[in-house]
Amino acid sequence: MKEENQTWAKSFFILGFGGRQELQILLFICFLLIYLVTLVGNLLIVTIVCTNTYLQTPMYFFLTNLSCLDIICTTIVFPKILASFILGGTYVSHSKCLLQMYGFNGVLSTELNLLAVMALDRYVAICNPLRYSSIMNKNLCVLLAAGTWLFGLLDVIPHTVLISRLSFCGSHTINHFFCDVTALLKLSCTSTQSIEMLSYVLGPVKAVVPCGLIAASYIYIISSILKIQSTEGRQKAFSTCASHLTVVILYYGSLCFTYMQPTSAYSKYNNKYMSLSYIAVTPLCNPIIYSLKNTEFKKALGKSKNMA
Repeated sequence: MKEENQTWAKSFFILGFGGRQELQILLFICFLLIYLVTLVGNLLIVTIVCTNTYLQTPMYFFLTNLSCLDIICTTIVFPKILASFILGGTYVSHSKCLLQMYGFNGVLSTELNLLAVMALDRYVAICNPLRYSSIMNKNLCVLLAAGTWLFGLLDVIPHTVLISRLSFCGSHTINHFFCDVTALLKLSCTSTQSIEMLSYVLGPVKAVVPCGLIAASYIYIISSILKIQSTEGRQKAFSTCASHLTVVILYYGSLCFTYMQPTSAYSKYNNKYMSLSYIAVTPLCNPIIYSLKNTEFKKALGKSKNMA
């Protein structure tokens, strides 16, 4: 019995969505379709860009990185979601829960950094078109992409280390569909003040710095677009930014609604369902947004269909 209690103390039960069995089956089918479409859509972007030489530009290079991050993000979370529908919830060990939390938050942080880099790329393309090729050269693009991954995966380590030291002596049921930080903190029987303080200090920095770079880039971009004389020229210039701007709004909008609240005001239901906006909806919409709004990508997609 003592050994069982120790094992239980080292594991969590992820509740998932709950509900009647009929609803669980329906949700399983819906989430499975979302997961498959997300994987196919993002893999399609990576494949199309890699197999078409005229798409191997900085903008599409960063887009393939975004697609890879979306694939990783959904793969970290969706298998557990699907398993919870079948089993009525799933057990996860303490170490695997921390690993999932670290991987998910690391990918999320990397995506925010990457969106800022993509905004910088659009700024150079529109505000300095004659120097675009020399400024956004291959070496710089690789360094920028590697930097977003490196900083994204490093800046979530302090939170993960602090959370790993918490004690969970009460309920071990996580009322969520994955190891969410806020849901996990609610279960701790030790003080989480240091973690919350770290979140209040570093959280805005992690979000505000990329957001500030994006905002500054678009201020210059819009200023440059307004100086273009022809309406056609302005529309063409703006169309190159429309997809990225739409994705930025989706990401930051959903994150603000979900995480810009203190732990004391945490709602287990609102937080759970709002999380779906950036875990399921945004990765699903990204391929659609870029394929529908980008003429070059649609041409490449059409060419690939004809070859098939």
